Amino acid sequence: MKYPDFTLENTLSGIIAGVDEVGRGPLAGPVISAAVIFTDRDTVIDGINDSKKLTPKCRQVLYEKITSVAKFGIGMASVEEINSYNILQATKLSMKRALANLNLELDYVLVDGNQPPEVKWQVKSIVNGDSLSISIAAASIVAKVTRDRLMEELHNKHPQYNWYKNKGYGTKEHLSAIGLHGITKHHRKNFAPIRIL
Repeated sequence: MKYPDFTLENTLSGIIAGVDEVGRGPLAGPVISAAVIFTDRDTVIDGINDSKKLTPKCRQVLYEKITSVAKFGIGMASVEEINSYNILQATKLSMKRALANLNLELDYVLVDGNQPPEVKWQVKSIVNGDSLSISIAAASIVAKVTRDRLMEELHNKHPQYNWYKNKGYGTKEHLSAIGLHGITKHHRKNFAPIRIL
């Protein structure tokens, strides 16, 4: 398996942040982005990869390693913001907030995908960036672990939806629970199939 590395970062100069989001598709919960900067590229953390390719246990271990050596910022767009705007605009908002929470002037921002936020720094959009750039892959892990932990906390308040397991995604079990119990303030009211209830 080929892992992401610093090849993209090394073609650029200055302070470079990798950004990725998690939670665009679920029926419940916020969208969360993370921005990660490795100031020391000689210190490589083994095993960093696109968060979707990692087990939950592996993500947890890597999250602790990444957050102990890298600078990182977290940004969130709430369910209310997702409902008010749309998921794309809310995602961009969460990315802007993650970058702002770095509290640093940047030279470049590497963003996974092809729809980056408008920010004051130079941006490079990279399709499948979380499989290529170690900074983006690290951001995907930080964002995923952060959101998973949040959904597990929300599960304790609304256990009937089993967000501990499904993290708000539209699984058969989650849809069945919505049919039985209705929706909460954490559900995205403008997302099908909730919109048609």
